[in-house]
Amino acid sequence: MKKSILMLSVMLLLSGCDIMNKIGGAYQLSQSEYRYRSVNNIQLSGLNLGDASGISLSNLATIATILSGGSGMQSIPFSLTLNMDVTNPNTTAAFLDALDYAIQINEMEFVEGKMDIPIRIEPGETKVVGVPISVDLKALMNRYSQERVSSEMSGFLGITPNKTAVSVKLWPKFFVGETLVKVPAPIPVVFNFGGK
Repeated sequence: MKKSILMLSVMLLLSGCDIMNKIGGAYQLSQSEYRYRSVNNIQLSGLNLGDASGISLSNLATIATILSGGSGMQSIPFSLTLNMDVTNPNTTAAFLDALDYAIQINEMEFVEGKMDIPIRIEPGETKVVGVPISVDLKALMNRYSQERVSSEMSGFLGITPNKTAVSVKLWPKFFVGETLVKVPAPIPVVFNFGGK
């Protein structure tokens, strides 16, 4: 009986240490530095735009047609990977098991999503963290307006000279046993890009 109680106590202690370690890793991630690096793998209604730096003139007309709501399209799928440099200036590792995110473009709620890939950044290390984003622009047009979404996306893709302010909120998640727990306060990341 005493051995069972001792074993249970040890298991609870180790479990508690593991939880504290994971909370510490998520905290270190919240203290890390985030910088915009790039966007790539841009797809707009099946049109591969790469990193948007070399949009051809023939693609510009297609993009303009798509963004204008193009001939009664039911959906306008848009996807990309947002790459950020994340630097851990701390003396212990920063890590998480998964991540929820919300992104705004010029204060327009753009997308919410999740990434179920663990991240670990050692002390003093910088890693590129790629956040896969996928959204239906037609749904955004129905929510805001075709004009606003078209304007914001044109600036975002660098087609127009409009600067784009991007606000990203990241919620680290970690496993406690088999349950994924989301940190209540997001990590805010803000950067500007776009335009020519």
